[in-house]
Amino acid sequence: MNKPTVQDVFHRFYPSYLETYTPTAMQAKAAHSIINCKTGAYGANTSICENCGRLQIHYNSCRNRCCPMCQTLPRDKWIDARKEDVLDAPYFHVVFTVPQELNPLIYNNQKVLYDAMYHSVSSTIEELTADPKHLGAKVGYICVLHTWGSELNFHPHIHVILLGGGLTEKNTWKDKGADFFLPVKVLSRKFRDNYLRKLRELNEAHLLEFHGSCEKYRNYYYFKELIDCCYKKEWIPHCKKTFNGAQSVINYLGKYTHRLAISNRRIIRMDEKTVTFHVKDYKNEGKWKELTLSGVEFIRRFLMHVPPKRFTRIRHYGLLCNRSKKKHLTLCRNLLGCKAYLSRLRGKETPEIVELLYGIKVTECRCCGGCLKPVPQRRIILRN
Repeated sequence: MNKPTVQDVFHRFYPSYLETYTPTAMQAKAAHSIINCKTGAYGANTSICENCGRLQIHYNSCRNRCCPMCQTLPRDKWIDARKEDVLDAPYFHVVFTVPQELNPLIYNNQKVLYDAMYHSVSSTIEELTADPKHLGAKVGYICVLHTWGSELNFHPHIHVILLGGGLTEKNTWKDKGADFFLPVKVLSRKFRDNYLRKLRELNEAHLLEFHGSCEKYRNYYYFKELIDCCYKKEWIPHCKKTFNGAQSVINYLGKYTHRLAISNRRIIRMDEKTVTFHVKDYKNEGKWKELTLSGVEFIRRFLMHVPPKRFTRIRHYGLLCNRSKKKHLTLCRNLLGCKAYLSRLRGKETPEIVELLYGIKVTECRCCGGCLKPVPQRRIILRN
């Protein structure tokens, strides 16, 4: 099959996957959602044209955040809402990664150690930006956790969209223009120290679990050896240049906030045993190449990136914290003299949003252009 979807892969290989592996409850739920999305398993909306009488059926989506078919509308609505948070100021994209030696331990303790990554990133940014030597102001930033590499391997890292300026203690605006204001080496070492300190604290509080290849870290000396090994490494964060204008910030956000481990467009073909998809070859200037995996291995790697239950992947800090951002952003706009970007989707119903974003009139008959009227859902009661 050429150009298959993730759903096609699950339909074909998920039964074989279950013969070898036992998914967690959240992984099983994600797999079930992907397999049944838009198939009628989640019900359907039925409409009839008032003009020609044609019946149209729209099958409901699963709305699972791991389903590639359900992310477009939530992503675009989220991006539109974030327009109201954007300032005409420099923005930077920073990526925080951890050494691969920690990957097995993090996978064994996903919720605890993902949270520790967020807390360490936040502590690092707030401590350095508050220092007058670097900026001396309170900044705003959005953190998004990704757990995958291009080959679907486990590679936890946090993307940060960082405002390049902030409010001082006297409520004045301060920035350093288009140049990144935090030394990368200092940023790296501070994040390393914060995260490894969290690991030690969690271990001493007996809040970590050790299974599989991590079993040996139950021993104090092996755990200490792991921490010491990570201390000796340079944790290299990646920083991209400032964005060109506020609108580019808005568009850029969507590339990272609702991204999944793999999208349907990256899958090239599928046969009886394997799946072939595009991956980036970072050793060759990021050029695209093909990678072929067995279908079972593809599903195993895909399900590794299902987040824990009720886990919040997108988090706002500083000036963008939900509790106080309205007051802070209003003050920042007054100081910068910049305009407010208004959401064009606020208060609109889903049919209006779909038409505005994609030009699709869901209330219009595809045959004659007449008006579609919902057919009332009837409840059938079975009696013995």
